[in-house]
Amino acid sequence: MADYFSSSVEFGLNLSKRVYNGKGSAPSLVRAMSRTAEGYLPTAAMCYAVITDPEKVENPDIRSYQPYVHGQCEPPALIPLELHGLAMEVDCSLDTAFVTLTAKWRVHCVTASTTSDCQVAIPLHQQGSLLGLEVDGSGRSYHTELISLKDEKDKDKVVKAKDGYFLKSNIYTVKIPQFRGGSVFSIKIRWSQKILFHDGQFSLSVPFSFPSYVNPTGRRVSKKEKIFLKVNSGATMEVLCKTTSHPFKELLRQAGKLNLSYEAEVPAWSTTDLSFSYSVSPNDIFGAVLLQSPFLRDFDDREIFCLYLYPGNGQGRKVFKKDVVFVVDISASMKGTPLDNTKNALLTSLSQLNAQDTFNIIAFNGEVCLFSSSMETATEEAILNATKWVDTNFIANGDTNIMLPLTQAMKLLEKSTDSVPLIFLVTDGAVEDEREICNFVKSYVSSGQSARTPRICTFGIGLYCNHYFLQMLAQIGSSHYDAAHDIDSIDFKMQRLFSIASSVIVADVTIKSLEGLDSVELFPSHIQDISLGSPLILSGRYSGTFPELVKVTGTLADMSNFIVDLKVKREKDMQLSNVLSKRHVDMVTTQAWLLKSEELEEKVTKMSIQNKLPSEYTCMSMVLVQSDEGKKAPEQFLLQKAYNKLSFQRLELNQKLFLGGLSLGFGDLKATAENLAPAIKEAKPPEGLLGKAASTCCGRVANTCCGMCLLQSCNFVNDQCTIVCTQLCAALACLELIKCCIELCECDCL
Repeated sequence: MADYFSSSVEFGLNLSKRVYNGKGSAPSLVRAMSRTAEGYLPTAAMCYAVITDPEKVENPDIRSYQPYVHGQCEPPALIPLELHGLAMEVDCSLDTAFVTLTAKWRVHCVTASTTSDCQVAIPLHQQGSLLGLEVDGSGRSYHTELISLKDEKDKDKVVKAKDGYFLKSNIYTVKIPQFRGGSVFSIKIRWSQKILFHDGQFSLSVPFSFPSYVNPTGRRVSKKEKIFLKVNSGATMEVLCKTTSHPFKELLRQAGKLNLSYEAEVPAWSTTDLSFSYSVSPNDIFGAVLLQSPFLRDFDDREIFCLYLYPGNGQGRKVFKKDVVFVVDISASMKGTPLDNTKNALLTSLSQLNAQDTFNIIAFNGEVCLFSSSMETATEEAILNATKWVDTNFIANGDTNIMLPLTQAMKLLEKSTDSVPLIFLVTDGAVEDEREICNFVKSYVSSGQSARTPRICTFGIGLYCNHYFLQMLAQIGSSHYDAAHDIDSIDFKMQRLFSIASSVIVADVTIKSLEGLDSVELFPSHIQDISLGSPLILSGRYSGTFPELVKVTGTLADMSNFIVDLKVKREKDMQLSNVLSKRHVDMVTTQAWLLKSEELEEKVTKMSIQNKLPSEYTCMSMVLVQSDEGKKAPEQFLLQKAYNKLSFQRLELNQKLFLGGLSLGFGDLKATAENLAPAIKEAKPPEGLLGKAASTCCGRVANTCCGMCLLQSCNFVNDQCTIVCTQLCAALACLELIKCCIELCECDCL
């Protein structure tokens, strides 16, 4: 679908040559053809006019001669609109950033007498979640709402929804109907994304790079960029700014807080993503507990708490030895790029092991293949042998069985004592006994069969695996989960996940002082180790009197005891329910799946709607909240007035536009059994449309001809040919004049 979209934008840019911007203006071609390495995919939130009829492509302000184009654009061409205003607010709280982008767009490429649908494309970085969309302009306003999927009618509509989908795993698109040529409308987009943590620093990257062809032409338009950046670490230490992509001005600096702003009149819109890094941690581990009351209409009236521990910058901090078993799916569905990228990530992770670490590799499909019958010390020779073994044995074939290799891995790690035992599971499929696997691991953990409970780190590839099963397995195993929803990100994400899971500095973490509460719900219920690669964040709901200090204990890598007393404070400036909503929704969803609980499903639905966060049991829809009925069109466009009235009646019959693709689902057993290649989070183009696009008359004309090009080419034509062309154009103009008179007469009759 990404290639399909990129081709449609390329068609649109060629078609936009028909837009004449007046004498002396820069040709559209010069600013249009700035193709990137990713083709014409958006690198920031973008808006496009959806063109099916090429005849209506024209400057709405300046009428000019354009050759008539026969046929339709199949698939529709996408012409990037002109950007007339840009502002962004970023609120960084703990490890989550909330982004609000407001942009004004002008439909500069459609005649004033016609309308066009507009397609919004939204890049979402680092586990981003779309939280809302508002559109205001042309007399209409839209906003998003979350609705429950209990109604079977709504379920059917969501399954068939085509108004919203993913181009790639990180680019979501929404189609908004009917904007008049020349109109200006605003779009406000809200989303959340994770803030990465590495070497004691938080780093944030927000899509903010716009192509040159969105800069307005033909008239002077003020281009003012605004960015407001707010950081609330929840700590009492000073926030230290490390790097910034834009020249920010400091507005506020307090303990744990930092406010920055950037505002500038620019010759062209930003071509650089917003990047920002900062640190709040000293050398040593530190943290706190934040409390907050629920808001007025919260369905859960219990108090909210959040406990965080930052690992510091890691300088001089000893890391636990590791006993690692890589459990890798080599079923037939992994054939090709998925398995190649997995092998690369695995071999890179092996090379990062220390000499005192041990490892083993289990390749599985329907059967199990072990690199060694026992754990191997990570010497250069052993890693070289493992590399050769991987090249020989990683051959995609057979079906999927997860229970068998997981059991084998646990047996290999039973004797781990002074090291952290880690199982790193990678799969692209779903299996029938997933609940049995979770219950087996849960009983194994509680029985204490091994000296130290093995940590189970899970990584899912594509959409056919059950990501909630993998999340639950990671929760029970007190470790981490991540996923690659597109094939190209497997290598990077696997390496990052292994780095986080394997850099443990405090193991066997326990929380004291909460025993006196009347009730407490903890997320996650199994506490993870403290790792150099990620802060530890625990949260939940409670009732009763919270203690003034919370004691956290654990074991350091030198086997000494770790003890820290965390201060408890009331948090006023950070909305904890928003910051914690994503992890709470995901964790309760995993519990609802495991227990098959309708009560928990209902709880997820309420949490999702309350926090405006998509879930497996809700759907996002665009709702028309205002009509343009009663607004008078200009008198010279009488025919369009009748058309607008009819088109509004069509909208009124279907005011909700259902946006699909925002949920993961619970895996696909059938696709796994058939060994289908991993499905990625990307919609597929309609069959046959790309073939039609190459042969459509619109495509040929758009690539070779526009009004200005035709006029310029007349300089090279002899006199006799010019006379013939002039007579032909006059005849065509007469025919069009007659057609226009007929249409106006019909309009008067209406």
